[in-house]
Amino acid sequence: MMNDFDDILEKTFRDNKAIFEEDAPPGHFERFEQRLNQQHIRPFYRQRKFYLRVAAAVVFVLLVGNQVRMYMDRPAEQPATLSSVSPEYREAEFYYTTSIDEGMRHWKRLTADGEISQEEQDMMKQEIAEFDATYKRLQEELAANPEDERVINAMLELYQTRLSIINLIINKLEDIKKLKENNHDESEI
Repeated sequence: MMNDFDDILEKTFRDNKAIFEEDAPPGHFERFEQRLNQQHIRPFYRQRKFYLRVAAAVVFVLLVGNQVRMYMDRPAEQPATLSSVSPEYREAEFYYTTSIDEGMRHWKRLTADGEISQEEQDMMKQEIAEFDATYKRLQEELAANPEDERVINAMLELYQTRLSIINLIINKLEDIKKLKENNHDESEI
């Protein structure tokens, strides 16, 4: 088999001897040189592809990182309040919260003055905790039914009740404090 191939190859050379002995066609070496130069450009082309892939990977990683950051920085859902219903309810809520805060500051001053016993402080903490729990339940109901007037009225009544109780207790404590001061002044005379 090998001999057949050698014979065919030798016969091909012999038959085409005249072609192989001819000079190269005009411009052959210039075209060959151009092709060699083009081969030098190809590695740069391949490098460009590599850099494009790296750039695409970097952009992809940045986009994924941005999406993760946006997901992590997502603001926590705000609980539903009367302020979210309408501007009028916002004003009412502002009035009640500032009044209740003022009452609680007064309560803390009386506590610091020693006018309130530990038992009374514990009772007030328990009342506040119950009000807070009820308010949270109402916030959940308001979030589920933002237009429900019953829930809105219940929240307003809760604010009123809480403010009334705080004011009632503080007024009683102030009266007791004044009586103590008057008795102390009379005993000195």
